[in-house]
Amino acid sequence: MMDYSCSNLETLRKPLRYLSNEEAAALEAELLGEYRFGPQQLMEIWGHACAIAITKAFPLSSLKRHPTVLVICGPSQNGCIGLACARHLRMFDYMPTVYYPKRSTLALHRDFTVQCEKMDIPFLSFLPAEVQLINDAYNLVVDAILGPETEPSDISEPYSSILLTLRHIRIPIASVDIPSGWDEANVDCINPTVLISLMAPKKCAVGFSGTHYLVGRILPYDIQRKYELNAPEYHGTDCLVELG
Repeated sequence: MMDYSCSNLETLRKPLRYLSNEEAAALEAELLGEYRFGPQQLMEIWGHACAIAITKAFPLSSLKRHPTVLVICGPSQNGCIGLACARHLRMFDYMPTVYYPKRSTLALHRDFTVQCEKMDIPFLSFLPAEVQLINDAYNLVVDAILGPETEPSDISEPYSSILLTLRHIRIPIASVDIPSGWDEANVDCINPTVLISLMAPKKCAVGFSGTHYLVGRILPYDIQRKYELNAPEYHGTDCLVELG
């Protein structure tokens, strides 16, 4: 008989666990190895969920201008998720534009890039240096630049300049997994309005005060037990939950 002892009902009263970057990497490695999740499968699930989170935080009806979204993608996993997110946003009638300054040569990244191009999603060749141009052209920015694997001390160009620009824009930022440039000891970088945590929130987000979504419903129950995640209750068939 299947064991459902790790149901959400038993964990509601326990505090949600925030993972270190090392724990998050180990959890993902188990999903890919022991549980046989594929990288493209995970990127697609997370990109779709990130797009849904953005529609909840910034519904079309709330946007006074055209629903333009600038999705900035980095060279690693978060960039792939950003590309998948952009494609789903386009399916949800938003108008995404992608800035992907260092395109990865990996097949997975190329596939997601082609999928966006086939959806007629425009790609910027450069990011305007004038902050006002970004404020005027877009309703919000999706930060899919740097993930937990990047130490703030290792951030180089063009990403250091991109983050400097994002520190000065007025439009809201929605960050994927962690705000780019943050780690457990340093949260003084960009200031997102929305954070979309994947699998489990990371320790750098403990003091985050904006709108915080968790995308963790795909995790098998036994892996939730192993990492003592104490996942919150998801409503109906929702793939994400807003954290208090």
